[in-house]
Amino acid sequence: MLKELLKPEIEELIEEHRWRELKEVLVEWNPSEVAYLLSDLKTRWAIILFRLLPKDFAYDVFSYLEPEKQELFLKELTQEETIQIVEEMDPDDRTALFEELPAELVQKIIGGLTKAERDKAIKLLGYPEDSVGRLMTTDYLTIKPDFTRDEALEYIRKFGKDKETINILYVVDNSGRLVDDVHLHDIIFAEPDEKIGNILDGKVVYLSAYDDQEKALNIMKQYDYSVLPVVDSSGILVGIVTFDDILDVAEEEMTEDIHKISSVIPIDISYRNASPFRLYLKRVVWLIALVLADLSASKIIEHFSYMIAAITALAFFMPVLIDTGGNAGSQISTIIIRALATGEFKPKELWKTILKELIVALLLALSLGLIIFGITFLWRGITVNLAIVVGLSMLLIVIWSNLVGLLLPIIFNAVRIDPAVASSPLITTIADASGLFIYFFTAKQILRF
Repeated sequence: MLKELLKPEIEELIEEHRWRELKEVLVEWNPSEVAYLLSDLKTRWAIILFRLLPKDFAYDVFSYLEPEKQELFLKELTQEETIQIVEEMDPDDRTALFEELPAELVQKIIGGLTKAERDKAIKLLGYPEDSVGRLMTTDYLTIKPDFTRDEALEYIRKFGKDKETINILYVVDNSGRLVDDVHLHDIIFAEPDEKIGNILDGKVVYLSAYDDQEKALNIMKQYDYSVLPVVDSSGILVGIVTFDDILDVAEEEMTEDIHKISSVIPIDISYRNASPFRLYLKRVVWLIALVLADLSASKIIEHFSYMIAAITALAFFMPVLIDTGGNAGSQISTIIIRALATGEFKPKELWKTILKELIVALLLALSLGLIIFGITFLWRGITVNLAIVVGLSMLLIVIWSNLVGLLLPIIFNAVRIDPAVASSPLITTIADASGLFIYFFTAKQILRF
């Protein structure tokens, strides 16, 4: 990429203090590429380059920086520079920045904002964390239902230039309550004297400022909208949520779920900026918990050790049985966790889902049980009874592991625990211990211990 190819040349220009040439090069780049470059440079150089940029361009570059980098920049910039940058940020981006900064720094910055911007910032920060209110922007355009088409277009030309979007306009009454939304396309092709109220369809989809951000993501996916209006408890329009903000939420949710599925405490900063010790802390807790849980499997082996001492061949098949159980449980848990995250699974379909997965589990169990029975039967020195034990154990373990992998995420979801916690390592640990018990119990019954 261009930024990668030119980085050595950029560093050379910095060392030679050729500031004019640097400025000429950087302003030709996309703001996101400049932000990427600044993130890779030493902080001292990055600040110098940032100060070279034209103000409006610099504001755009700042919005593309990672939150940790934004905080670092603000510590290096003067109070005046900081206030200028923060005032020019979109309200939703500014709120996201404030969420990452220390409280005392946020208070200091807010105190320096103009009254209008300060009021916006305080209002958005007043909504619960992870709510739509924290995500929305107040840069939107409203029109009245009694506007004519020509009046609406004139109003858009006059006030819409710096708004987040004008593709969709929001129609409000005299109290500011949301009446409907209308596409710019529909306004343009209406008759010149047509009232806006006459072209509304009354099918507006909206969010509450107190809704969870994940709800905004699901509704936007369901209706294929790029922007959604946000209202307060009285139905008054207070903001809009745009697709780019929802993409950020989707990325955060996906990253968090992947971490949990791998039994890692979610990392709240980018991997590149995380220190080794921070990564250690995020991973060690779950690993210790799983080690302690795995001791249950050791206790089961200890309890049935007299059987292994009598028939050593029992030990031969322990790895394949418990690994297959863990794999089967992990497969179904991954499918169910994903279905829960995307809304494909509905609680009312619980018994239908259980029946479907029981059929799948039975087919898998029969296939794997017959295969392992055949292999064991042909194994030199293995009796028919032991082959039956191994085959039957495989059948029971696969069915049981599928049930655990299916039900555990659903139970977690029902009690308001993130189902991603019911992840592959946890399912595997449970399947290992229970699989060993099933194996030895089956052997005890058939081999007459």
